[in-house]
Amino acid sequence: MSVPDYMQCAEDHQTLLVVVQPVGIVPEESFFKIYKRISTVSQINVRDSQRVLYIRYRHHYPPENNEWGDFQTHRKVVGLITITDCSSAKDWPQTFEKFHIQKEIYGSTLYDSRLFVFGLQGDIAEQSRTDVAFYPSYDECENVEKRIEDFIESLFIVLESKRLDRATDKSGDKIPLLCVPFEKKDFVGLDTDSRHYKKRCQGRMRKHVGDLCLQAGMLQDSLVHYHMAVELLRSVNDFLWLGAALEGLCSASVIYHYPGGTGGKIGPRRAQGSSLPAEAGNRHRPGAQEVLIDPGALTSNGINADTSTEIGRAKNCLSPEDIIDKYKEAISYYSKYKNAGVIELEACVKAVRVLAIQKRSMEASEFLQNAVYINLRQLSEEEKIQRYSILSELYERIGFHRKSAFFKRVAAMQCVAPSITEPGWRACYKLLLETLPGYSLSLDPKDFSKGTHRGWAAVQMRLLHELVYASRRMGNPALSVRHLSFLLQTMLDFLSDQEKKDVTQSLENYTSKCPGTMEFITLPDGLKLPPVPFTKLPIVRSVKLLNLPVSLRPQKMKSLLGQNMSTKSPFIYSPIIAHNRGEERSKKIDFQWVQGDVCEVQLMVYNPMPFELRVENMGLLTTGVEFESLPAALSLPAESGLYPVTLVGVPQSAGQITINGYHTSVFGVYSDCLLDKLPGIKTSGCTVEVIPALPRLQISTSLPRSAHTLQPSSGDEITTNVSVQLYNGETQQLIIKLENIGTEPLEKLEVTSKMVNTKGKLFGDFLSWNLEDTLSQFPLKPGKIATFTVNIKVKLDFSCQENLLQDLSDDGISVTGLPLSSPFRQVIKPRVENKPINPPETTKVGDFGNLKTLDAILNFKYSGGPGHVDGYYRNLSLGLHVEVEPSVFFTRVNTLPATSTRQCHLLLDVFNATEHELTISAKNNEDLILHAAECQRMAIQVDKFSFESYPDSPGERAQFTNLKQLEEERQQAKGLEINSKLDILWKIPSLKREGEASVEGVLNQLVLEHLQLAPLQWDVSVEGKLCDCDIIADCKVGDPVQLEVKLTNLSKHNVGPFALTVIPYQDYQNGVHNYELDDAITFVGSNTFYIDTVKPTENSVCIGALLFLYTGDFYLNIKFHEDNSSRELPLSWFCLPSVHIRAVEPVTQTNL
Repeated sequence: MSVPDYMQCAEDHQTLLVVVQPVGIVPEESFFKIYKRISTVSQINVRDSQRVLYIRYRHHYPPENNEWGDFQTHRKVVGLITITDCSSAKDWPQTFEKFHIQKEIYGSTLYDSRLFVFGLQGDIAEQSRTDVAFYPSYDECENVEKRIEDFIESLFIVLESKRLDRATDKSGDKIPLLCVPFEKKDFVGLDTDSRHYKKRCQGRMRKHVGDLCLQAGMLQDSLVHYHMAVELLRSVNDFLWLGAALEGLCSASVIYHYPGGTGGKIGPRRAQGSSLPAEAGNRHRPGAQEVLIDPGALTSNGINADTSTEIGRAKNCLSPEDIIDKYKEAISYYSKYKNAGVIELEACVKAVRVLAIQKRSMEASEFLQNAVYINLRQLSEEEKIQRYSILSELYERIGFHRKSAFFKRVAAMQCVAPSITEPGWRACYKLLLETLPGYSLSLDPKDFSKGTHRGWAAVQMRLLHELVYASRRMGNPALSVRHLSFLLQTMLDFLSDQEKKDVTQSLENYTSKCPGTMEFITLPDGLKLPPVPFTKLPIVRSVKLLNLPVSLRPQKMKSLLGQNMSTKSPFIYSPIIAHNRGEERSKKIDFQWVQGDVCEVQLMVYNPMPFELRVENMGLLTTGVEFESLPAALSLPAESGLYPVTLVGVPQSAGQITINGYHTSVFGVYSDCLLDKLPGIKTSGCTVEVIPALPRLQISTSLPRSAHTLQPSSGDEITTNVSVQLYNGETQQLIIKLENIGTEPLEKLEVTSKMVNTKGKLFGDFLSWNLEDTLSQFPLKPGKIATFTVNIKVKLDFSCQENLLQDLSDDGISVTGLPLSSPFRQVIKPRVENKPINPPETTKVGDFGNLKTLDAILNFKYSGGPGHVDGYYRNLSLGLHVEVEPSVFFTRVNTLPATSTRQCHLLLDVFNATEHELTISAKNNEDLILHAAECQRMAIQVDKFSFESYPDSPGERAQFTNLKQLEEERQQAKGLEINSKLDILWKIPSLKREGEASVEGVLNQLVLEHLQLAPLQWDVSVEGKLCDCDIIADCKVGDPVQLEVKLTNLSKHNVGPFALTVIPYQDYQNGVHNYELDDAITFVGSNTFYIDTVKPTENSVCIGALLFLYTGDFYLNIKFHEDNSSRELPLSWFCLPSVHIRAVEPVTQTNL
């Protein structure tokens, strides 16, 4: 016997073998349709008996295996069923002849046969025959199963007769020696009368009878016969048949212990055993009470009919442990015979199936290992495939998955062996797929995204390479791309640098013909291969949704903020509400995107490949509102480390949008990578709200851009920075163009400004504008431009710095004691003494202090379109950097009294701090020319100021934090008023630039007091003519002259009473004053005037008269009496104008 049956199991020993074959030309589909119906009749209950007969069907059985039928009767073909197609009566004789020829192949062992004829009708078909059945067609054959049952009953009759015949004790007759084919030549010439020979014959026959009993459903009898055969054969060392007897004993014991069968999914009896009625199963388990019966108890019918007397004796059935021991013994006997290799192999397989049920995997593996090394004849390629496949399935049954996968892979490679003319690549591919679980490998990339790697990576990579090659040879390039993509994605960490290059090169070659997609690939057997996204090419470590640029970020109007409160709870704080808000924040981002604006998502990616990685068509995957993704292409250097990549897109409508992942095209494979499938990725949230569209404002200015970037303390981002260089006091216009570059009309605009980084004192409005002209051009449609003008006015402190003041003092420049008629002119010269030889730049000639800077931010708050309806606006900021160069300095300030008590002279020492010639002018003054670094004094006659409108009452003081601040505010207000009256301007003709020179920060408290109008105003009139400044009152000698003194109280308190004495004198213009004028002037009444208490805002007048006796120029000196009232008030309040009276002769005398 040379063809092993790998499907054999122990329970097959109780079956009758029936071969079903076609005769002539029969369609394969039709044949197997009838064969399947025949196979359903696999067991029947014997009439008038509790026995069950089991049938094993085969549609192909080697005739040489039939020669071993005496050795093990279940190998003997006892029934033949042939199926033929015969459409005409004339073909019938030939068909019947073929049937007889087919019977002759198994003729020596057949018990009975049948011929099923399909398609023949007429007289022949109407004949009633037991061995032939006629059917009109393959569909019209209702009683096939009934015919098969009758056929099996006929087989049983023959089987039972043979069993009885062989079991009968025929005294005197020689028992024939049963042989296997290769033994016949060895027994030629033996002594047939020897006791050894007879025992051999008895033992073999007893074993043969045991086989017949087992087939006939007599399990108890078979066990007895097997035991007897074992004893007989062991005594004569007939090892081959002893092994067969032991195997029979094992089979019968297995049938008893495991009525469900040992074939499992592979065996043919599982369905039969499971369909067996419970009572039938119990009926055929007499072994529960089998006893070892003495050979003398055997009768002609086999065993004594009444076996109840034997119940209770020692059991005849082997235990589960003994079954395996007996199998080992039997296999050891088989191994002694080279020609019994198939028997040995099948015995190993049967033992493995039993051990699999007993869950004794290690022992089963020993049997399988033995089966692997059993040397058979030269097997065909198909037989090798079958052998390795069965070994794989057996290893799978005992839990040796990797070993199973190994043999399955060997079988797959055998399908495409070089010796095969037409390699079966599809079969190879199918077997390779079946090996995947054994190597802890699946074709779903999700199984490799969590935890540590399972299995041997090197073996897995080899297997995946074989799948790629097999699918390519099958002519399925899409399958090759899918497997190669899977290899690259899941085994990337285990590939060497050279292997990575080779795999990617192969992948690019495949995808050039068939690009990789994200579609499922369905195989012919229904298996679906999931897509393989390249989540490692590149590796993404973090995903961050980026806020819009500061200038484009939408902000909610404050008036609408209160309407969006998320809670309606009456409680100020609730832990439940707080918890819910925290969850919302974790899912949703706290900023918004805007419909129609480009939005960005930043990915931190890493290229693990040892070469440059080109990623094409990389974009975002989103759900929610419609989103137009703008794909990007990038090139990552080899092993780049973390590399930022920004993906952009435009939301097309308002609502919510969720970033689910990204898509790429790498090596020709298109991938959709979902974030929730990426291990270890960091994200701050993926859902963001998209608000309705807003306009976009772009600004451009008439000034150049600045390299100096403002850093505002609030963290706002400046969109544009411009710079300008101005002289202190200069004013310049900044023209700003407002262009709507969006798609929505610009409807609302608000402009505000704020100063940043201001170190020096700034006077006046730095920035000023009129927005009405600009708003008249609104709404501003997309693409339109509006203009906006801002006035930049620089007015810093014009007082001199300390170092320059020191230089001027050291050069002898002074303001005290200089007469008004001698204006001082001096050029600053550097001095050598007390100064370093190489002075630093800050002390060089012409450099009078560091350049001062002013920084301001113009903020444009604008809105329009649907976003404006929802209460959103945008901010755009313009940074203004102004470099202020010094123009002029006021190095000294002083005052001199004027001839009028209501005026004074303001003396200013002006220094030209520029490098150009400069002219300076004041109100009603001539221009003063100053060369570079030149200092000159200018005198300005000014009217004194009343300063009535500045805070002085307790109520007004309350708004200031302290008196010092109050005083500073008052001083600043006074300086502003004084400066507005002076109107000091400077011009640089060579540069055609001009500006204002302010004295606001120059005037000290003393100067302010000199410039302030005294609260008590004294007016002196002579003959009704007010005397002030250089006015000379004329009078005639001998006429009384009326003198009137008027006091106006401008203070806030009552003043007086006062006493004033009028003292006349003459000035000789040489420093001598003559007060002895009693003979020249006489008073009409008293020379002392009295003024009562004067209330605020009221006045008091006192009148007197004097008489001039001689001509001449006379002066009146009015002095106050030092009483309590005058001592409480400042001396400056009692400043009366000087009175100059010129006495002349009467007109009559002059005429004479």
